[in-house]
Amino acid sequence: MFRFLGRRLIQMAFLFILFLTIVWLLLQLMPGDISDTLIGDPSIPLATRLELQERLGLNLPLWQQYTTYIANFFQGDLGVSFSRYPQDVSAVLWEAIPRTLVLVLTATLLAYWMGFKSGKLIAWGRGGSTEQGFIIGGIGLQTVFYPWFAIVMLWIFGFFFGWFPIGRFIDVGLWQGSGFDASAMFQQLMLTTFVAVVVYVGLRQVINRTASNLITQQRMQRVAGAVVTLSLVAYWYFNPARTHVADIVWHTVLPVVTLGLVTFGAVMLITRTSMLETLGEDYILTARAKGLPKRVVRDRHAARNALLPVVTSFILAMGTVIGGAIITEQIFSWPGMGLLFLQGITVSDIPLVAGALAITGVLTLFAHLVVDILYTILDPRIRIS
Repeated sequence: MFRFLGRRLIQMAFLFILFLTIVWLLLQLMPGDISDTLIGDPSIPLATRLELQERLGLNLPLWQQYTTYIANFFQGDLGVSFSRYPQDVSAVLWEAIPRTLVLVLTATLLAYWMGFKSGKLIAWGRGGSTEQGFIIGGIGLQTVFYPWFAIVMLWIFGFFFGWFPIGRFIDVGLWQGSGFDASAMFQQLMLTTFVAVVVYVGLRQVINRTASNLITQQRMQRVAGAVVTLSLVAYWYFNPARTHVADIVWHTVLPVVTLGLVTFGAVMLITRTSMLETLGEDYILTARAKGLPKRVVRDRHAARNALLPVVTSFILAMGTVIGGAIITEQIFSWPGMGLLFLQGITVSDIPLVAGALAITGVLTLFAHLVVDILYTILDPRIRIS
């Protein structure tokens, strides 16, 4: 295992340097430059323009700009944002990352959980009208033109019914003078949610090891989930910032539901297909011949192996959070990494765009590594040589 991880990490390092090189070259080939806006202004004195050009490093040869960028990146220095000068790129991205993670992780987790559950059930009860309805709905959600779908969702539930806010990230009037910082509150919300998820996963592991009966395990897992959820809600309910956290959650609902519905359709169809293939295996027929309860055959024997392609899709989706968030953040005015990336491209902010793409590259490479490791955990037949 350690030799495998060592080889993969070395390969990932070389691939990442190659990825950074290609990204940097493509951005350099883009027409226009931020210097045309900052330095090309005739009202700026010549001495000031030259000094600004030197500070941004735009007077250096391209090869030196490249080597400096690569060296600085591995030291944690992503440079200075041209469009937000003199802010560091790392500071700008660090403020936007939690917002994107809250949006994309929540939508993706809910979509994969509901998609796997529904895909498993309709595959098990194949042939009914319920299956046909889910298939039609899943195909429609998977193939819908997402920008149009997001605008329709915003118009129906935001404008027509007025249930959710339009074109706002937070209620500015509520936050002004409150003494609370939205970015810090986002990070605290993420931290508490992450702790709750870790506790729940740990409780599931303890339940699986102590309870041998599958039905008992499922009931105890539901109780554990309810206890953890109620504890999280109680923590924020008695927190002085509960009103502001509720405002964040309220603004998050519509973009999460919109993004989650599209993801749900694809996950449900993947799970159904994988489940149908698994149900035809010999070990499923053997389990049924033994007289095992249907729920045991479905959840313990069939669903476990049907989970493999779903896990692969989920992990790889986590590696492309920026690409999946660009349209959602643009339509719903959500100031995350996707919107930041789009704005950086518009104004030719090369350090900002390169930093955002570098984070995407890191997430994608590690996502592939996690998939390989998870496969060995979920399927005992797979071993790392």
